[in-house]
Amino acid sequence: MGLAILLWRGLYLDPKELPSVLIDKPMPAFALTTVDGESATNADLPDQIFLLNIWGSYCLPCLIEHPTLMRLSEVGEIPVVGVNYSDRQDLALDWLDDNGNPFAFSILDESGRFGIDLGVYGAPETYLVDADGVIRFRHVSVLDETVWAQEFVPAIAELKAEPGRLE
Repeated sequence: MGLAILLWRGLYLDPKELPSVLIDKPMPAFALTTVDGESATNADLPDQIFLLNIWGSYCLPCLIEHPTLMRLSEVGEIPVVGVNYSDRQDLALDWLDDNGNPFAFSILDESGRFGIDLGVYGAPETYLVDADGVIRFRHVSVLDETVWAQEFVPAIAELKAEPGRLE
């Protein structure tokens, strides 16, 4: 009987929803380098609402979302910080040279440890982080213009409307 109830409940779960235990919690602490070889820690993160995008040179869906990230970067709508997840520095640099670089900087996570701390399932994933460094929203899969308009724009507006929020 219990098994039947669990199976019945499973019919109503969204298979695309991958919950994150870090929603409304601070970003994990990190001390890594960027793909350019500069040191990077939490102190280097923007002091405003920003996107944290998980990407890799091996990631074909990352190519699909790349024009949206480039547009956001070019119009200055919101800072985008990258996390080059489980990749090699030379491949990441080549990929950015070939496709353009939308990132304020991109954290090099060759071992994948920082991604594990974030709860990453794989690339691409995008987190919305508030000015205090708290993860407020997570999208797993491609961030295209439709996802931007339907999910991120309302989430950003909600963050900006919170009492005491200056941005």
